[in-house]
Amino acid sequence: MDRKTKHLLERLAPGEIAVISHADIDEVSARALAAKRPAMIINAEPCITGRYRCPGPAILMDAGIPVLDCVGDQLMNSIADGAEVQVCEERVSAGGRVVGSGRRFRREHLVDAYAAADANRGAELERFVTNTLQYALQEKDIILGELDVPSIKTRVRGRHCVIAVRGSNYLEDLAAVGSYIREVRPVLIGVDGGADALIDADMVPDMIIGDMDSVTDKALFSGAELIAHAYPDGRSPASDRLTRLGLAHSVFRCPGTSEDIAMLLAHHKGASLIVMLGSHSNMLDFLEKGRPGMGSTFLVRLKVGSVLVDARGVSQLYRGRLRLGHVASIVAAAAVPLIALAMASRPLAGLARLIILRLRVALGLM
Repeated sequence: MDRKTKHLLERLAPGEIAVISHADIDEVSARALAAKRPAMIINAEPCITGRYRCPGPAILMDAGIPVLDCVGDQLMNSIADGAEVQVCEERVSAGGRVVGSGRRFRREHLVDAYAAADANRGAELERFVTNTLQYALQEKDIILGELDVPSIKTRVRGRHCVIAVRGSNYLEDLAAVGSYIREVRPVLIGVDGGADALIDADMVPDMIIGDMDSVTDKALFSGAELIAHAYPDGRSPASDRLTRLGLAHSVFRCPGTSEDIAMLLAHHKGASLIVMLGSHSNMLDFLEKGRPGMGSTFLVRLKVGSVLVDARGVSQLYRGRLRLGHVASIVAAAAVPLIALAMASRPLAGLARLIILRLRVALGLM
């Protein structure tokens, strides 16, 4: 049990019941939960509110994981992590007493919520745009002002930078650009959990930037240069965690998201190209993250746009297939030098004639 799904995922084992408090389950969380193969998910909040078309509940349903939601917040105070619970119909019991009841999430609930989301799209878009413009006005110094960018040890000037964010399809996109990374050897920057994605792909991050709330200790101790994101007022939970772990780090005080400051840092230090993997860049992304506006991201992308390449979805762009014609071309190309060598060498020419003769006998052509 955990109020933060990303923290629960660090210790959830297959076959256990996951107790969460997560309204509008996002795609990344749903895929991570499905990969853990829990026996069931009990959600104190509604899996989907109908505010927008969040994809998480559909992913869990397709994975065949039973979900009981709308149980109520009292559930989180009634069950201890690791306790044994019983789910009967729509009631949850622990220690012989009922601690909550909810609804068994079914396909019709998803259909109804998506219909409500479609009807609400215009109003949600209006709120989103208004909030984005308000945040852009508050955070305009990202474009117009001078930022206190920390000094770093990693050489960035004149090099490509790949910034890995744990967003939609980040694993597939990372695999798709693997050959580019191996050949060009860009600076690898992991944004929070994006650092673990790089390590899982057998890549060592050069830098890790962010709030440090969804990155593992393993990644933090990988030898990467660490940069803690701090709020404009100087508070930095990331710095607090790194200090407790005894890890040296720099602090970057800036409004916006962690991936925003990763782009700003790479641009300020002279990166010749910034490649974003799994980044959050659209309305659905920011509704899933729960951020009121994306003003900082809008401004940052304006600032670094001349060297920015968004590789999100590159894995879906083209999937090459090996065709019979390709194989025939390879065989024919390989046969040309062998035939030339056989014609130039009497022993090889004799061997070739013997092989042809045997084939004709075997095929009954003589």
